[in-house]
Amino acid sequence: MRKTIDFSKNYPLLPLRDVVVFPHMVIPLFVGREKSVKALDNAMKGDRLIVLATQRDAHVSVPEKEDLYEVGSIAEILQLLKLPDGTIKVLVEGIARVYLSEFINTSETIEAAIRDIEREVEGSPDLHALKKTLLETFEKYVKLNKKVPKEAFTSAESIDDLSHLSDIISSHVDMKIAYKQALLDIGNPEERVHKLIEFINGEIEVMYIEKKIQGQVRKQMEKTQKEYYLNEQMKVIKKELGQGEGEVDEIEELKKSIEEAKMSQEARTKALQEVKRLEKMPPMSAESAVVRNYIEWLRDIPWHKKTKDNRDIEHAMNILNEDHYGLDDVKERIIEYIAVRQLSKKLKGPILCFVGPPGVGKTSLGRSVARALGRRFVRMSLGGVRDEAEIRGHRRTYVGALPGRIIQLMKKAGTVNPLVLLDEVDKMSMDFRGDPSSALLEVLDPEQNNSFVDHYMEVNYDLSQVMFITTANVQHKIPPPLLDRMEIIEISSYTEPEKLNIAKNFLLAKQIEENGLRKENIEYSEDAILYTIRHYTREAGVRSLERVIAKVCRKVAREVVLNGNDYGRVIDDKILQQYLGPIKYKYGIKEKNNEVGLANGLAWTEVGGDILNIEASLIKGKGKLTLTGKLGEVMQESAQAALTFIKANQQFFKIQDENVRNRDIHLHVPEGAIPKDGPSAGITMAVVIGSLLSGIPVRCDVAMTGEITLRGKVLPIGGLKEKILAAHRADIWHVIIPQENEKDLEKIPDHVKEQMIFHPVSTMEEVLFLSLEYPERFFKDENKTRILYERWKGTLHDWKVDIAGTDTGPTVPGPM
Repeated sequence: MRKTIDFSKNYPLLPLRDVVVFPHMVIPLFVGREKSVKALDNAMKGDRLIVLATQRDAHVSVPEKEDLYEVGSIAEILQLLKLPDGTIKVLVEGIARVYLSEFINTSETIEAAIRDIEREVEGSPDLHALKKTLLETFEKYVKLNKKVPKEAFTSAESIDDLSHLSDIISSHVDMKIAYKQALLDIGNPEERVHKLIEFINGEIEVMYIEKKIQGQVRKQMEKTQKEYYLNEQMKVIKKELGQGEGEVDEIEELKKSIEEAKMSQEARTKALQEVKRLEKMPPMSAESAVVRNYIEWLRDIPWHKKTKDNRDIEHAMNILNEDHYGLDDVKERIIEYIAVRQLSKKLKGPILCFVGPPGVGKTSLGRSVARALGRRFVRMSLGGVRDEAEIRGHRRTYVGALPGRIIQLMKKAGTVNPLVLLDEVDKMSMDFRGDPSSALLEVLDPEQNNSFVDHYMEVNYDLSQVMFITTANVQHKIPPPLLDRMEIIEISSYTEPEKLNIAKNFLLAKQIEENGLRKENIEYSEDAILYTIRHYTREAGVRSLERVIAKVCRKVAREVVLNGNDYGRVIDDKILQQYLGPIKYKYGIKEKNNEVGLANGLAWTEVGGDILNIEASLIKGKGKLTLTGKLGEVMQESAQAALTFIKANQQFFKIQDENVRNRDIHLHVPEGAIPKDGPSAGITMAVVIGSLLSGIPVRCDVAMTGEITLRGKVLPIGGLKEKILAAHRADIWHVIIPQENEKDLEKIPDHVKEQMIFHPVSTMEEVLFLSLEYPERFFKDENKTRILYERWKGTLHDWKVDIAGTDTGPTVPGPM
């Protein structure tokens, strides 16, 4: 029997945590807070009625009015039991939903004034349909939720009152506290039922999804258990047959090594897939060997192991100076890299390209850089490579497929940050199998190489921490897209003093040790080394020089064996000729006399600079030009331009018309078997032609280089350092260079600049004035001669010009 509620009086209030009590709901509660216990005592002393209100935050110990929901339930205490630990277990039954109109919080207990918010509804067909829908929805819920007993639905069916029915069903549905409180807040039963149906349908959808997920999990577990069971059976069967025991161990070993390799997620997934394939294959099949090899490659390449960079600048400089003499530009760039690494940890590996002639130490310099940084060093020669698969590898569909050389180098290095030297990058070629230089574009691009894909590996591999260094002999043979990705560092040929220093401090000591000699056995003076350099080698580097020194050491080693360990040999010119034979090259020799139609040009070659003697002769004819000496197309065009300039300006020069009209010119460049090309001999050929047609000799102590135009302008050229060093070797102390190349003189060694005089020119008239023995006899215009004299006074010619224009003759100074 429902108790009568007096809404005019205050009732004790019991705050609830994490529970909502609906009307007609019977629920046990455990009470332990002091004020709550006092509220129960007061209720038991009166009519056993108490107000139940849910806290908004269950963590609040002493709730105020704002900590409680405004709508609660008034309930009757059915049973009360005090437990040994001091808490009280109380069984209550909700009677009605009420609104807490006033909250009275005293020092001993909490009371509340309440107001009834329950609304009655009249019976109608719509309410009957609503009730039927609610019961059907609840039935679905009971079938899906095993926690709700079926008896709950049976008891709900027997309830006619819609409000009573909604409260009973609400008490059985597992919902969030906020949802339950929202149902308690609604006094209108019809609205409440609509809301309840909405909440139950939401819970049903969640349970459907959970059921689906559980089904999938159960299916997967069953599959896994089935595979495990069958695999265990297979192991037992193979063990009984004496087969497969080693294979099982190998599979487990592979799985373990894959986990230990710490691969990327993509590579790990791929490797485990291949292991599963391998398990199902017969051990002796060809396919299993291919799969096993692939897994081993994935496992063996480095994924996380790295060496720590040595960022000590002084240490790096000492290493570089210890291994190589000179090469200041390269050393400075490496020191800059180490300095930036100290300040920034995000720096990507630089792509450096050492360009220089053979034998100047490009490859060994890469090894020294790796030693200075404390990185592993690996090298790959690209000379003659013409197959793209050399870089990217072959796809696994091919028999005998392997990864490309890049992945092989990484496996060999064993770390993710080695120094990789790509040697001879200018000597790659291409054919129907692809273009390897195009495959290198991805490798040498810091923006792309963090996801390099080898055709064999088929997974992304990070190369961004690798420091790539490439080497080349000539820059123009490197494909432009590849060149664009690299920082070019030019390494020029060595000068004689540099070769002397390298031989004395590095090569000689190395060969003495390699040939088993002691320092007492051989005395190789600086003069003897210089004699060796000049007469037995002709190169930009020191490779041939090392071979010659090794040969001398071998000769001395033989004599030491014959004469005893105390034997010593002093190396001089005569001994060198005895050991090495007659001299092979004549360095430092120039023409002794000034001659007509003969001038010293300067050429750049892959082994350094060289003197280019250009000569010409006049023969009877019709003014034609004959060119010999295996000249290239560009050089032939330069000769034509030089002749055209001389003929076009004939009226300004003292040239006989007979020589121009009725004589052919034969221009020859000696060493005719060697191909020659380039525009830098243009001014030299113009001087030769001018000398030939005027009969005025060309100075033998002057060398020149520069491109000529039809208007007589002198244009800049390349390879200036090598050309000047060639003139220095030949004891030519005056060099005519284009004015625009004057800035390049900074690259010339100081000891060379101190011994030589450079004449930067911009016009062909200046070249003729400086190079001809008697320039005043060449120019018709005396004012032009005076102007040129004033311009170049005190540099090459030294004579006095009187008012009448006569001269006392030139005086040719000797070398500085």
